[in-house]
Amino acid sequence: MKLILTQEVTGLGTPGDVVEVKDGYGRNYLLPRGLATPWTKGGEKQVESIRRARAKREIKSIEDARQVKGILEAKTVTLRVRAGSSGRLFGSVTPADVAEAVAAVGGPKLDRRKVEVRNAIKSTGDYTVSVRLHPDVEARVKLQVVAAS
Repeated sequence: MKLILTQEVTGLGTPGDVVEVKDGYGRNYLLPRGLATPWTKGGEKQVESIRRARAKREIKSIEDARQVKGILEAKTVTLRVRAGSSGRLFGSVTPADVAEAVAAVGGPKLDRRKVEVRNAIKSTGDYTVSVRLHPDVEARVKLQVVAAS
């Protein structure tokens, strides 16, 4: 099955890429979640608009990405969330929450789509979250989740 990615999928590609995947993966995972659209000849225009939008958001050079990586890895980000007395959160920490917390401590403004929370964060404690700054550069952000008073 040939698809056009609309969002970044780890291990598969970035928005605007035309990929060939197995039918079940495309039909049962990528299409229902809005991560891809079916490829058509008219879809080439859509690919170009997605690539232009991505180019505006992306960090241009690998040197800039490494510089931002150094800034992010030097900081410990504290995120205050509502939690019960046992430390269990009411809900979970989302990539958008992480991006807002990084900006609040004086870090660079991050696109929430570039933040990867691999395992759901559902309790207070210390975690590590990855941020894809460039196809070749990935930063690890130290995240401290504490209960809001």
